[in-house]
This record gives sequence, C-alpha cells and structure tokens, in this order.
Amino acid sequence: MVGTWNSLLSFPPSTAKVHPQDNKTNAVMKITACIWLVVILTAMVMIANFTSTPGLAREAPAQWPAQSKISLDNSRPTLIMFAHPHCPCTQASVGELEELMAYCQGRINAHVVFIEPSGTAKDWVETDLWRRASAIPGVQIHEDAMCVEASLFKAETSGFTVLYDTKGTLQFAGGITIARGHMGDNPGLSTIEKTVTQGLPHYAKTPVFGCSLFGTECRPEDAR
Repeated sequence: MVGTWNSLLSFPPSTAKVHPQDNKTNAVMKITACIWLVVILTAMVMIANFTSTPGLAREAPAQWPAQSKISLDNSRPTLIMFAHPHCPCTQASVGELEELMAYCQGRINAHVVFIEPSGTAKDWVETDLWRRASAIPGVQIHEDAMCVEASLFKAETSGFTVLYDTKGTLQFAGGITIARGHMGDNPGLSTIEKTVTQGLPHYAKTPVFGCSLFGTECRPEDAR
C-alpha cells in the first residue's frame, strides 16, 4: 500500500528542455551588455583625458610688447585674457576672472581680448561669453581684428592669461582654471591673487585649459 501511495504521489521527471535559441539569445544579450559597458567606460576615459589635457602654450614676451594697442597701466598690474568667443571652456575662465576682480578690489587693470577673424560678422564676436565678460566691473573688452594682439603676446589657447607689472615685466602667464570648463581653486588664480595683493615679484606659469584660439582663417604667421 505504501508503495502504491508513493507511486501515486511521485511526480514524473521534468521533460522541459531549454531551447538552444534561448541560450543563443542570452549569450547575445550578455555580449551586447559587455560591449556597451566598454563603450561607456571608454567614453568616460576620453572625456576625463580631454578635460585634464591642457592646450598649446608658447612663451609670452618677458616685456610688454611696444606694438600693443592696449595701454600698460603704470600704477597697477595689467592683466589680459585672450578668448575665442565660441569656446565653451572659456566660460569657466571668465567665471574665475569675475572672482579675481571681486577679490582684488580694483588693484588690477584687466582686459579680455576676443579674436576676430577677417570677414566675420559683428555678432560672431559678440556672443554670450562676450556679454558675460563685458559685465564684469573693471574689465575692458577688445576685438582683436586679425589676431594682432594675440600674436604679440604669443597666445595659443582660449583662456590664456598674462599679468605684467607697472614696468612691463611679465609676472604670470597661463590659465586660471583647474581643467577645461571647471571652476574652483587653482594655481593660476591663487598666483595672480598673491602677486597682486602681496607684491610677489617672481614669474609663474601654469597650463591653459581651453580650446584652440586660432582657426585656419585667423592664425599668426609666426605661430605656424
């Protein structure tokens, strides 16, 4: 009797089988997921490398170029930032300039020079970046037709900033952001602040994080 009940209560062995097509589908899904993961990680690495890679830089002139149409201030340091009006990275540089001007309280004669290639319309230069820089108290804005000023000061990358003392001696050259498009404490900004407020006489240089300042239509001959 017990054997009979056991035979009645027992379940037949499963006859269900995994279809080969299901295994193939699962394998394809796993491979696809792996590929997407690799693509995402690669993109993240590329973005990080781009953000932390400085632009080209040349040695700025040790003495103020006599040919410059920008006046050297003989009572306070003169600062010039060179900018491409369409460079998104330079938004951060202009933001840091805002902080610098507020901190230094009129101790700097500051200028932002926007390149202006030949044949461009006026609204090509007067972008949101232009308007933001124009709104900073104490900052003078210039259009650099044919990149003459940028050529004189050996600028290569948007956001490149130079600081000269009252005698026209170079005190600082480089960028005032920590990375492309990123604001925050950085060596360039702190160096200028200390130079202006504490009168430190030494020369300092930092990397410039920004887009190329020149296109094929506007590039100094001696920079080729």
